[in-house]
Amino acid sequence: MLNRTALLSFIVLMFAAQSIELRAQSDAHIRYTSYEEARPILTALNEILPSELRFADSKDLPSRWSNWIVNRDAEIRARLTRGDEDSIVNLLLFGTSFTQNPRIKLSDLAQAGPKNLSNPDPAAPEAVSFLKSVQTRVDDFIKALEAPTKNERLLFARQLLYKKGFNPSTIQGRKSIEAYLMSNMSRVFNEQASYARVLESAKLLGDPSAEFAERSKLFATRGLSSDTSIFPNFAIERALISIKNQGLLTPGTVHRIGIIGPGLDFTDKQDGYDFYPQQTIQPFALVDSLLRLELARPNELQISTFDLSERVNDHLHRAVANARRGIAYTIQLPREDDGTWKPETTEYWQRFGERIGTPTTPAAVPAALGKVTVRAVRIKPAFVSLIKPENANIVLQRPDISSTQRFDLLIATNILVYYDVFEQSLALSNIASMLRPGGLLLSNNALLELPTSRMRSVGYETVEYSTKPSDGDHVVWYRRTADN
Repeated sequence: MLNRTALLSFIVLMFAAQSIELRAQSDAHIRYTSYEEARPILTALNEILPSELRFADSKDLPSRWSNWIVNRDAEIRARLTRGDEDSIVNLLLFGTSFTQNPRIKLSDLAQAGPKNLSNPDPAAPEAVSFLKSVQTRVDDFIKALEAPTKNERLLFARQLLYKKGFNPSTIQGRKSIEAYLMSNMSRVFNEQASYARVLESAKLLGDPSAEFAERSKLFATRGLSSDTSIFPNFAIERALISIKNQGLLTPGTVHRIGIIGPGLDFTDKQDGYDFYPQQTIQPFALVDSLLRLELARPNELQISTFDLSERVNDHLHRAVANARRGIAYTIQLPREDDGTWKPETTEYWQRFGERIGTPTTPAAVPAALGKVTVRAVRIKPAFVSLIKPENANIVLQRPDISSTQRFDLLIATNILVYYDVFEQSLALSNIASMLRPGGLLLSNNALLELPTSRMRSVGYETVEYSTKPSDGDHVVWYRRTADN
């Protein structure tokens, strides 16, 4: 008979084998961008290329490219771990599933300042209080890790910590976890302060376009986060309305859609929640909007998602498998009743899912959260089963598809901000190869349009979600030009 540890290891291996099999089945046609496909970008951006490519002789460049792209793919995928660490910090600060102590909200962080975690001033009462609040939540978090029961977020955190060599079941392991968590929180706070300084400098230029360009590459060295929320999907719907009014998409003409980085609602960086299961939102939000605007017909849609996170892809694979057994997918939609949401944002929240699902009983809101209202929507299995998840690093990889399989519409929100101009240009080239002539990419990033690129910006929409400063998105749509 297997003991508890052996049984757990066996289950993990079974899930891993299943995940590998699923990825092998779906990723067979995903390939790296070839040197010939990348060459126009390498030539145009020679001065900002990575050193391995910039200083290579022309005759050596093809082989250098082949080596670089494989190594860079591994480096980018390694950034997922740091993104997961960021998500765990968010869970630690905002979560209510493992503690009765008050959440530490963004306003608390801003008031205390990042230095008060690593070097608090004992003479400042707010600094002492802040550090005490953090320490209390860390203690509760570590205790919960010892017996996470069915809390999937804690189970994930425990798994990540085990991979790091930390065992919450031992005294030394708990001490190491505390130091690790405090170190990561300090890093996250300092990074946030650094990003704020960069954006403040960009604002001082007095040029909204320059500020948007700076914001579009802000996280080029940050860990890759999969966190998501309802807000960007509202901006996408508003953009689609403008696109329809421009005549760039007409009723019933959207058949193949793709979501790059669909995301997973773990505990996002905007005061996120953890009182409901993890969920993905964007694939369903996009379909709901397309049907509402009559740009697509439900029996003619094909949906692909592209993500390099095994966690995201496995979540989607399970959702599709459940849907094929007739099980609906429930999305929880929390709204903090603080009076800051714009009326149009609230209206979008109220109608979310009406074309693809039915209202259902929402998750109970913990008393510690105060005034939070939740809607819940059961997405019909017929729509969930349309999703085809693909494991792909869209910066360096592309699907090998025929001209008849190209997409009408691709969405990439809060994705390309994690890369520099060179890698954004590579991504845009891969995206162009996926779109039919006239097909559209919607992104909340300003992307460089090289003369050789087949992508051209043809419109934009600015959407404010609330009355909070800088709480909104600037969505640009890029159109693929015709083949030569």
